[in-house]
Parts: sequence; C-alpha cells; structure tokens
Amino acid sequence: MKILLVEDDAVLREVMLRSLSDAGHRVDIAASIDDARHWWRVQTYDSVLLDLNLPVTTAAPKQGSGLSLLREARSRGDRTPVLVLTARGRLEERIAGLDAGADDYMGKPFDLAEVEARLRALVRRAQGTDDRVTLGLLLLDRKARRFYLHKQPWDLPAREFEVLWELMTPPGRVVSKRVLSDKLSETDEALGDNALEAFISRLRKKLLGSGASIRTLRGIGYVLEESAA
Repeated sequence: MKILLVEDDAVLREVMLRSLSDAGHRVDIAASIDDARHWWRVQTYDSVLLDLNLPVTTAAPKQGSGLSLLREARSRGDRTPVLVLTARGRLEERIAGLDAGADDYMGKPFDLAEVEARLRALVRRAQGTDDRVTLGLLLLDRKARRFYLHKQPWDLPAREFEVLWELMTPPGRVVSKRVLSDKLSETDEALGDNALEAFISRLRKKLLGSGASIRTLRGIGYVLEESAA
C-alpha cells in the first residue's frame, strides 16, 4: 500500500513511518499543509493519514487545518480513502471531519496496529477487494502481506511484489502505466517505462503455469487475468 502520512509532530511521524514501513508499506511524509498539498496532487496514493492541526510554511508560519486540505482534495474529485488522526476528541469535531470527506476518524493516542487495520479496511471498501484474493493457483493474503503459489509461500523482489499486488487489487482491473509508475516511484525519483516493463516481463515468466497471466492493453495499461494453468 502506498500511503501519504501528514503529521507535523516529528516524533510521532517517525514512529508511524517506521511502523508502516516495517509492515511493508511505501510511505511518503508531509509535515505541513503545503507539503501535503504538493504530494497529494503529484502522487497517487492508496490512502492518506491526515492530522488536523498543521503548520503552513508559506508566508508567515501559522497553524492550518487538515480539513481544508481534505475539502480541496474532495472538491477536485479525489476519492483516496482518508483516515483522520487528531488529538481532538469532541463529537462535533469528529462530525466535521467526516462531513469534510474523511472516511474514518481516530483520536490520539492510538494503537499503530489498529491504524494499519483500519487503513486496510478503508482500501478494501474503496477498491471492492477482500483480504484474501485468489486467481488460478495464485493467492494474495493482504493481511499477512504474502503471496502463495501452489499453496506455498511465494517470495518476490520488492518492486515485483508491489506490481503484482496492484494488479490483484482486484484481478481483472485494468491498471495504467501511469498508476503503476506513481505507486512504485519514490518522491524524488520517477519510475521510467523501461523499468516498469522489465518488472512486468519478469513477472510474466514467473507466473507461467500459475493459471494467472498479465495481458498488455496497448495504450491503456495492464490487466491480470485467469489463464490455462
């Protein structure tokens, strides 16, 4: 999962970054509204973890509202699942967050395992997928972050793992090169078409005999579909 973490508390941000990264997620961080606005516009994310009280780095430093950032995203048609994290616990503030377009709300302090579980639930709901997805002899267990082939654990290099994960979210969905590139790119380095095609080519060879194959739709993208085992 590619996550945008928007949090201005440096200690909490680093703890969450380490926890989510250790769980296998790709995480970009933003400590201000300006940084968050930039990354949210130029990158594609599976989910956003959003703090409400954020500094604004342009002009005179001041506190801004994560709710205004969320409203901006929703007004331009962005439907990325958003989990709001805040120290604010009053009912009216929770309602304001949900009315602004948040998909879920957690008050601080919170358990990191619960944060990850709620993110998985939001993404499942948004993408219409289950924790366990099967295609041919290939199984993806999202909760365990493991692939299984012929009922045996199947380990893949990190980038190939992420490509296949995206193509199985869910199987049969056409995924454009742009989306795959954005999901696999680092914040300071874009993944080129040649590199992406190399990952696809290696996966195709490894999937032979699995009952699943990757088909290229020229000018559109890729789709993972069932094939003869």
